[in-house]
Amino acid sequence: MKAYQVVENGKPLEEREIEKPKPTGKEILLKTVACGVCHSDVHIHEGYFSLGDEAKLPVPLMTDALAMGHEIFGEVVELGDQVKDIEIGKKYVAYPWIGCGDCNECKNEREHYCSPLTTKNLGINVDGGYAEYVLVPDSKYLFDAGDTPDEVAGSYACRGLTAYSALKKADLKKGQNSVVIISAGGLGLLSLKIIQAAYSINPIVVDIDDDKLDLAKKAGASAVINSKDENIYEKIAELTEGGATSVIDFVGAAETFELASGMFGMKRGGTYVIVGLIGGQTNLQLPMTTLTARTIRGIYVGSLAEMGELMQLVKEGKIEHVDVEKRNASTANETLNDLKNGKINGLVCLTHDHK
Repeated sequence: MKAYQVVENGKPLEEREIEKPKPTGKEILLKTVACGVCHSDVHIHEGYFSLGDEAKLPVPLMTDALAMGHEIFGEVVELGDQVKDIEIGKKYVAYPWIGCGDCNECKNEREHYCSPLTTKNLGINVDGGYAEYVLVPDSKYLFDAGDTPDEVAGSYACRGLTAYSALKKADLKKGQNSVVIISAGGLGLLSLKIIQAAYSINPIVVDIDDDKLDLAKKAGASAVINSKDENIYEKIAELTEGGATSVIDFVGAAETFELASGMFGMKRGGTYVIVGLIGGQTNLQLPMTTLTARTIRGIYVGSLAEMGELMQLVKEGKIEHVDVEKRNASTANETLNDLKNGKINGLVCLTHDHK
């Protein structure tokens, strides 16, 4: 089968012919229908996360060569001999955050927190959707997406799931008008649709790109604000009756941390959720965290149970779909560069020319 693999961090992906997996036991073989290209793919390809001041957190390859792609939507083409509840020809979204199965995290339904040294995440530790076929270890990781378009479905496995998990941890109340989302990029727009469906909230969206803010406004944001606006805090205070109660940051940079810190005004008890991984360093005035009773927390994807909750909303058609650009898998290198350089508005996925 054809696969586009990282062979060396920072170097172009290589198109290779590799052996197609053969499922055994509980395994299922999917033919990749579409695979979302996520910002995490950029970090994995580069081999590091930025920590600020030129400091880097290494993300070494766990194999000699890796077909990235963890937002996988695929068609079942072959089953192991112990699989009973899956039909050949049916399409599913694959939950990619697969643990070792033996550690305390895995045994307590938190396998997405499994050690990076032992986890088996699709497209990160083992080959994913940049390959024509993907091996999924168990049917419990497969989810029906209902009538969701092929190019959209896979995005719920990472960006959708991460947004859903972040929203669950942001202390939201249905219908409130004091929620701010930082980023009108692909993840921000997807979270906008999910928060509308799950919480009946039309949040304020903040970004530095007016074109992206226009998309957010059209998608239902109650207000959009360019973060370069010198009156941003006054505007947020006016829109939220004194300050935000929840800020979800899908950028995760030093600049957005500082920006978010001023959005709460004088309100106590606010929740700041950091999702993005752009990176950097910042100073935190510890007494202010106590005096404002503010919660700051990071989000790393989402659990298998949360995936089930999200996909039930998707299957029932309660989440309005965002537009996803389709590109051929042969453009994987160009697509990664475009995503890295901010040239993609919204979401993008890769499709394969199966023969």
